[in-house]
Amino acid sequence: MSKTKKAEFRPDDFVVYPAHGVGRIISIDEQEVAGLRLEMFVISFEKDKMTLRVPTARATEIGMRGLSSPDLIDKALETLKGKAKVKRAMWSRRAQEYEQKINSGDLMSIAEVVRDLHRNDDQREQSYSERQLYEAALDRLTREVAAVGGLDEGAALKRVGEVLTSRAA
Repeated sequence: MSKTKKAEFRPDDFVVYPAHGVGRIISIDEQEVAGLRLEMFVISFEKDKMTLRVPTARATEIGMRGLSSPDLIDKALETLKGKAKVKRAMWSRRAQEYEQKINSGDLMSIAEVVRDLHRNDDQREQSYSERQLYEAALDRLTREVAAVGGLDEGAALKRVGEVLTSRAA
């Protein structure tokens, strides 16, 4: 089983790890853990200055995936143009749902969070926790847009920002 999973990712590939976003596989190492020899993906998250080791046999089960296709990126950006869908539930409940969507690693869910929490200049202020969730989702979205489009993060953020402001017009 693990033989088929291994071929899926190679060193230098960009991958999306659900809880941390876009990272790059630097190597595939063997490591001894609790007396067992395990093959591990060594993933670097440059922006967070973090390195993660993921057993190759469990990568797909954990939810690690390759980058989205350019078509899916376009669909996600199209989602941003939609009208915000804010449920009338208590903030704590909505915050939990947003957090789950962000940590799912699913690009469309992350785009929905960005859409729902985006505020134009003329709208009411965001609370601290709303802003934190919005920035986390925006960061995940722009990193993937950048990696797929071969852009730097600034250009990706500008592209996402243009889509968000175009819906207001």
